[in-house]
Amino acid sequence: MANDARKPLRVAIIGTARRSDYLYGPIVQALPEEVELVGVWGRGTESARRLGESLDVPWYTDLDRLMREQAPEIGIVSVAYGANGEVGLMAVEAGLHVLLETPIAHKLSEADAIIAAAAQRGLKIEVAEQFHRRPLEQIKLALIATGLFGRVHTSFNDFAGHGYHGVSVMRSYLGFDTRPVQVTGAVRDYPLAAHWSRLAGTRGERTETQEHGIVDFAGGQLGIFHWTSVGYDSATRWWRSSRFLAERGMGITVGVGLEVQERLSLLAPGGEAPYFITLERRWERVDGGALVAMVAHTGDAAQPIVVWENPFRPAVQGHGRQWHDDEIGVAGCLLSLVEAVRGGGEPSYGAQQARLDQELVLALRMSSAAGGAPVKLPLDPAAQTL
Repeated sequence: MANDARKPLRVAIIGTARRSDYLYGPIVQALPEEVELVGVWGRGTESARRLGESLDVPWYTDLDRLMREQAPEIGIVSVAYGANGEVGLMAVEAGLHVLLETPIAHKLSEADAIIAAAAQRGLKIEVAEQFHRRPLEQIKLALIATGLFGRVHTSFNDFAGHGYHGVSVMRSYLGFDTRPVQVTGAVRDYPLAAHWSRLAGTRGERTETQEHGIVDFAGGQLGIFHWTSVGYDSATRWWRSSRFLAERGMGITVGVGLEVQERLSLLAPGGEAPYFITLERRWERVDGGALVAMVAHTGDAAQPIVVWENPFRPAVQGHGRQWHDDEIGVAGCLLSLVEAVRGGGEPSYGAQQARLDQELVLALRMSSAAGGAPVKLPLDPAAQTL
């Protein structure tokens, strides 16, 4: 039965990882019409207390007690990287609809256990895969959905996100319903000159791991994936790009760090030159404020304007939070789950898509370990990170 759409859903944060405090808690508290944060759970007394006090909600080390006393409906699972699968399953078995961190699990068998447990209990699963939900990606997907580009043949992720994040961006241009059938991969380690690590705060020689893959899809489309392990914190690897090649045009992100330009083109009238689409970030005011929408001015007479509206834009001008793009993406993951719980449908991304993104990463590494031999899909569910 669908929940009362007028009542905020009760949310508990399950886990005390850093994102629990600086990201998930503030996002939940900024959406009072949708959700209400009612408690947090952690394995350790001190970490649970710190998180509860920081977010000003009751804290627990006993999940059963949290469920009895606070009656949460949704659990946001935010734990140490290696515990995703274990704690995700625990939250579902406790009776919670869940927003799970990435990856959904390290073993496909763990992901399958979570999915089966949720199905048995009639619970919804969404996964915090926010990269394709960021505003620049959302307007590109809206443009592709109009049909202006025709069929997308080839999609690239070139340092625009690691592992499953990058794979999801790459797959999004082809359509999440496009079925991958084979992966060919190469993983290599290379030495780098001494330099500063932004994340670790260290200086010295470093080693990077490069991952490269080609994904064949059932309809003949191709996905190309590239990543380097130092892509988030090294001055030696500043490039950011995602791309797609389509029947009637192409799109390419050209980026140095976070300074990116989107170059999207269709055929100009006459078919002899590219016609470049103009993207506009539409703010509350000309001089700033919160993001209201992304607007594409296409130059096409039939569809001159394509709009993606920010679902978290302020209801009253000047009276709302000015979120950055990643926060908008993460909030979009939560809203997807809320809408599924209320309406009885499925989240817009969901557990099966998250499982598939992890499966492609595993297949890439398995192919490399086999000397670059193509790996057919689906994989054995016992597969895990190599």
